[in-house]
Amino acid sequence: MAAFTTWFQMMSASVRPVRTPRPARYWEVDAYRGFAILIMVIYHLVWDLYGLGGWDIDVYTGFWHGWQLVTAGSFIFLVGVSMVLRAQRMQAQGRAHFRPFWQRGMVIFLWGMVISLVTWLFDPGAYVRFGILHFIGVAIWLAYPFLRWGWWNVFPGMFLLTAPQILAWRHDWVWMEWMGLARNPHPSFDYFPVIPWLGMVLLGIAVGSVLYPAGQRGFSLPDLSHKPWMRWLVLAGQNSLLLYLIHQPILITLLTLLGVVKL
Repeated sequence: MAAFTTWFQMMSASVRPVRTPRPARYWEVDAYRGFAILIMVIYHLVWDLYGLGGWDIDVYTGFWHGWQLVTAGSFIFLVGVSMVLRAQRMQAQGRAHFRPFWQRGMVIFLWGMVISLVTWLFDPGAYVRFGILHFIGVAIWLAYPFLRWGWWNVFPGMFLLTAPQILAWRHDWVWMEWMGLARNPHPSFDYFPVIPWLGMVLLGIAVGSVLYPAGQRGFSLPDLSHKPWMRWLVLAGQNSLLLYLIHQPILITLLTLLGVVKL
């Protein structure tokens, strides 16, 4: 019971709203994450119009499919960058170890399981078995040993990203679809297997190690954090998990009230 209470408290803390920007963080990283949140909301609005509203929109190929890949790729890339910054910050404080990464990964994975339950209640045939939150949670654990490789991660990162195209290794291993090794994975609203997407996390580690050596910004950048529009992006980036969890219920409620979607 105590363990359950502890994890519940950690999950609650992970979505506690941040109302003012945290000055100790790099504003440009949070702003990039906030931008990813913005384009994600736009894509999910378009998907809702297609999937729930019956609009004739091609969301699985062409422009909107590219939009989805850019959105997801941005989030996943930033997982690697954020891991570098957190590891370097912990090293500076003399407390570099795996436990905080384990806990963070578990919190995000458990929120993924909440998404699984909600989508199963909505549509058992296409519920989220291993979506982006499941993936990010697992990726934090898997990518942790790679932090020591720094920019060398560009090589395993590129290999994982291209592996499905150059290796004919997929079989009907449904139990391994979370790894990306199933030829015919279950239909799902959201599916992000370890292969190839872990490659994007490793690229984030590589780029983060180059741009922020020893946890310090290694490039010059004009300070735009005081701009009102940038401040909103920064706040969105610092509340990314909360916004991810609540944006679809808000969109669906608004579309229902407007009569676009009939549930």
